[in-house]
Amino acid sequence: MRRPAKRSSSKLSADSQHLVTFAQAIAQASSRLEERAWLKPLDALLNKLLRAGQQGLIDAALDHLFKADLDAYDILIEAVEAGSEATSLEHEGQDYDVQLLVLPVLAWTRFAIASGPIGSELLTAIGAHLHAHVLAKDARMALAPSLFSIEQLPRVHADVFALTRQMGQTALKTGPVQLRGEQPPTAAFLADTRYVIAAVVVPAGAALFHWQESEQQSHFSARKEAAFEAWTQQATPLFTRLLPGCSVELLLPQAYFFGCREADKRIRPASIRAADYFLTQTLDISSSELHASIGGFSEDINGQIDEYRIGFSIGGDPTVVYGTVWPLYEQESGEDLPMMIPTGAGLLEGMPTSPLQQILTVLRECGIVHIKHHAERFTMEFCDDCGAPLFPDREGELVHAEMPEDTPPPVEHFH
Repeated sequence: MRRPAKRSSSKLSADSQHLVTFAQAIAQASSRLEERAWLKPLDALLNKLLRAGQQGLIDAALDHLFKADLDAYDILIEAVEAGSEATSLEHEGQDYDVQLLVLPVLAWTRFAIASGPIGSELLTAIGAHLHAHVLAKDARMALAPSLFSIEQLPRVHADVFALTRQMGQTALKTGPVQLRGEQPPTAAFLADTRYVIAAVVVPAGAALFHWQESEQQSHFSARKEAAFEAWTQQATPLFTRLLPGCSVELLLPQAYFFGCREADKRIRPASIRAADYFLTQTLDISSSELHASIGGFSEDINGQIDEYRIGFSIGGDPTVVYGTVWPLYEQESGEDLPMMIPTGAGLLEGMPTSPLQQILTVLRECGIVHIKHHAERFTMEFCDDCGAPLFPDREGELVHAEMPEDTPPPVEHFH
C-alpha cells in the first residue's frame, strides 16, 4: 500500500530534486533503452545517498512524488528498495553481487510467539538446507543469528543498506554476523510473522537461486516449486523447534522487501483463525456462537480503505471481546458495498476475490455464521490510554476490545 513519508518542509534539496526528475523521466520514457539511460544516474545517486545515510533526502523526494506523480513515486520507491537490499562488493580483486533475503515464517498459537537468538546448531542446519534447496551452487551466505519479529527488522532504507553491506562482507569473509544494539520488544499477537535474515553473495552477474541454473529455462517454474517443497519439508521441523507451541508455515526465502510484504499478506487469514481458536478454547464456546462485525478503515475519511477491522462478540452480548486487523497492501482495494451476511451464505462462484470476500471466506471456514459488514467508512481510531486499535461493534460504534472479567488468565509461554 502506498504510504507517503512524513515531511514538514516542501522545499526540495538539489539531490531530492534530481531523484524526482530521474523518476519522472523513467515514467515518461518511450523505450527500454531510454529507461535504462535514466536508471543509471538514478541508481548512482541513490547509492551515494544510502551510503551517506541521507534517508531524509530520499524521503523528501518520495513525499513530493506521492502528492504530485504516483507513477513516478512507484518507480522511485521500487528503485530505493532495490538499491538498499542489494549492492556490489569487491573482494580479493573480484566483483560480487549481494542480495539481502528474508526467510519468512508464519506462526499462530495460544501462547507467546518466540523471537530472539538462534543457537549455533539450529542456525547451521537452517543454512545447510538453504544452500541445498534454494541457493545457487556458487553462492556464499551469511545468516543473522536471530529470529526477528516485524518490529525488529530494519525498516529505514539506509539501515537496510548498511545491513546488506555488513552481512555481504561477512559472507565473503566467512565469519559470524555481529548484530548491533538491543532488539525492541515484540508485540504480542496470536498470529504473527517471524524472519531470519540472510545475505547471499555471488560473483557479479551469476545466479542467486537454484532454479536460475537450469539450461532449460522454460522449466524454471517447476524447479522453483520443487525447491519450495524441499525447503518446507526439510526446514519446517527446525522452525518448529524455534517456535514451541506454535503452528508454523514457511514461505519461500525472498528478497527483503518483497518477502516482508508477502508474509504480511499471508498472515492475515491465520490471524482470524487464531482469534477463533483462542476465543472458542478460552471461553469454552463454539464458533457458531461468535458474532463478527467488519468495518473498513481509512486514514482519510474520503480516501481508500486502508484496512479492515473485525470485532468479535459472543451470543446475545454485543460487547466486543476481541479484535483483529486485516491491512490492505499495494493495489488492493476495499469493498464498499454494505451487506448483512445471512447464515450459511456462500460466495458466488467465478466472482473475483476481493479482500472483503477473503475475510468472509475465512470466517465461514471457521464456522462463524453471524457476520455483519458496516457500510460506514471509519477513521483510524486508537485507544488514548494504551494505543490499541478500536473495533466496530454490532451497531457500528468503535469500542475497545475487552475479554470478560471471569476469563482465565492467559498462558504466556509454552512449556
